[in-house]
Parts: sequence; C-alpha cells; structure tokens
Amino acid sequence: TELRELATMIVQLDVTDPVSVEELARELADMPIDLLINNASTFYPTPVGAITGSDWDDLLGSNLKAPLFLSQAAAPQLRKDCGQIINIVDIYARKPLREHTVYCVAKAGLAMLTLSLARELGPLVRVNGIAPGAIIWPEQGLDESSKQAMLDQIALGTVGDPDDIARCALYLARDAAYLTGQIIAVDGGRSLGW
Repeated sequence: TELRELATMIVQLDVTDPVSVEELARELADMPIDLLINNASTFYPTPVGAITGSDWDDLLGSNLKAPLFLSQAAAPQLRKDCGQIINIVDIYARKPLREHTVYCVAKAGLAMLTLSLARELGPLVRVNGIAPGAIIWPEQGLDESSKQAMLDQIALGTVGDPDDIARCALYLARDAAYLTGQIIAVDGGRSLGW
C-alpha cells in the first residue's frame, strides 16, 4: 500500500476527556486519516497498598481510555479512507512489572483493545500494536546492577532505540497490508525466556 504524502497537524488536548476527543474528531471530519498512532502514556510505580483512585484514573485514562475514545472518534474517517490504527502497548501487558500493577493492567487492556478493534473495524481498517521492551532507561533511573540484570534478560544484550519503534510502525503502516490484530514485541528478544 502506498502512503499518501504526509500532512500532520499538532493539537494539544486532554486525551482522557471524551468531549475534547469528540471535538477534535469533528474538526478532522473532512480530512483524510490514513493512520492513527495511539502513543500517549503515563508510567510510574503503583505498589499495592499505595494505589489511589487518582493513580487508577490517570494510568487507565492515558493508556487505555484515550486510545479507545480516539479510535472511536477517528473510526468513521478511518473506514472511509481504509486507514489503520497502531497502538503502542508494552511487553508488560503480558508479564507484569513489579510495583506497576495499574500500568500493567492498563497496557493489558490496550492489548485486548487492539484485538477487539481489529475484529470490529475490519475489513476496512487494520489495527495492530507494538509492544516495546527496554528502549530507553526509565526517567527515575536505575542503578548499574539493575541495568545489567535487565540486559541479561535481553537476547540481543542491549537496549533498543526509539528508531526501532519508528521502523516497526513504518513497516506496519507501509508494508503489512495483510496484518491486523497483531502485537509485535520490539524487545531485543527479552520476552523469549522471561
């Protein structure tokens, strides 16, 4: 499938607010939409015993609610243009990260949302996901022994690069015309024996 010349528009909005998303969808109603990439996310620890309602709303809001409502709002135009959706999931959707319960639940929900949307929006709209592994070190930092322990779990022995995710998204958008409902782990082989 050939991609049209890319035109992008940068919009600032609260992606967790369905009303804002619907307003954006109305603004974009006459514009072709070839590709929606749901990448907004929050990530921080939520150890059991310290989880708040605010943590739940924030983490599920950005990681699950926003992709659902953005996809729903864009669906009519995506159907019209035979477009596609790419959800940025996470390898922790399949195997939980200690002290990140709410984040993992949200990403597991996003994985199922990817499959559900693929089923419901096909055959006109393809929906796939990318599950990054260790691409950049967490902002809160890790000590050297923690970094080495993580590297020891990665078959390729190194962290990835954001370009690895971009290249996978380009593959899905440009070259994967017969792929839908799939979540590709871009994790250097970390999930092989983990």
